[in-house]
Amino acid sequence: MAKILVTGGCGYIGSHTLVDLIENGFDVICVDNNSRSNPLILKGVEEITGKSVKNYKVDLCNYDDTYAIFQENRDIAGIVHFAAYKAVGESVEKPLMYFENNLVSLINLLKCVQEFNIPWFVFSSSCTVYGNPDNSIVTEETPTKPAESPYGYTKQMGEGMLRDFQKSNPQTQVILLRYFNPVGAHPSIQIGELPIGKPQNLVPAITQTAIGKLPKMTVFGNDYHTRDGSCVRDFIHVSDIANAHTLAIKYLQDGKSENGVEVFNLGTGNGVTVLEAVKAFEKVSGLKLNYEIGARRAGDVISIYANNDKAKSKLGWDPKFGLDDMMLTAWQWELKLKKDEQMFSEPKSQLN
Repeated sequence: MAKILVTGGCGYIGSHTLVDLIENGFDVICVDNNSRSNPLILKGVEEITGKSVKNYKVDLCNYDDTYAIFQENRDIAGIVHFAAYKAVGESVEKPLMYFENNLVSLINLLKCVQEFNIPWFVFSSSCTVYGNPDNSIVTEETPTKPAESPYGYTKQMGEGMLRDFQKSNPQTQVILLRYFNPVGAHPSIQIGELPIGKPQNLVPAITQTAIGKLPKMTVFGNDYHTRDGSCVRDFIHVSDIANAHTLAIKYLQDGKSENGVEVFNLGTGNGVTVLEAVKAFEKVSGLKLNYEIGARRAGDVISIYANNDKAKSKLGWDPKFGLDDMMLTAWQWELKLKKDEQMFSEPKSQLN
């Protein structure tokens, strides 16, 4: 049973990936400093899988503490690297914080990969690396354009660092997974998204408005050149995203990688506008959402969705959840959070 280190494993996609890896026979450990996550989410992972996961509460920007994890776990075979700040708007306001956190943590991790000869590395990248593409639908060969936000730029730089690293460390095979817009919650409703502070992503903003945590929600812009004036996104269920990481590790484990670095888009291939997402939520919840139209938001890409043929054909990836599933599980998770409000209340030290 190969041991996989999941960085940011208490986070949204990280926790779902822990579940998927365990259910597919992998041994997992987690590192998360919990600055933007809640360690109690691992109880949900245990509820689903029947296995407890050890978390190292370590900041990957601290090299010595990071190194100590590898010293203690010399049998790590692969890494799935999620740990990073990810809010587009915040990155525009605080670019240096994003450059320092997202890049220094990756550098420290790669020093350990080199030192301990870790053979498999899967990187959590993003469709933001494409910038504002000439065509809304993008393949892995679509040229990257200047990132629209410092967050997107850190993903572009992270990919570049990994390409250069792999050239000089051919013993490590790398997969770059470019996500589109992960949403929803695990079908068991034991784990889901736990944004710290005011949510920066659309679906938590929708569900928190619907349940009354937020008085209203803002749709940023209705004057884009899209079918209803709002931005177009490719929403993909978080459990489908998580499964792609397991498939990526298996792909490397089976020696199928044809290059030192391979790229895969993870999206449904369907473009959905922000206003269409709102309507889908209203349909499955039976509620009318209180929202207003606001100005465009700095850093937002107008329209982007995935061509996912490569992930389907080479990884054997088969997304199973539709938009209604995404919205329904997100809403069921929000209802669970209200029921378990005390358990999942934000530690004061984590509030921004």
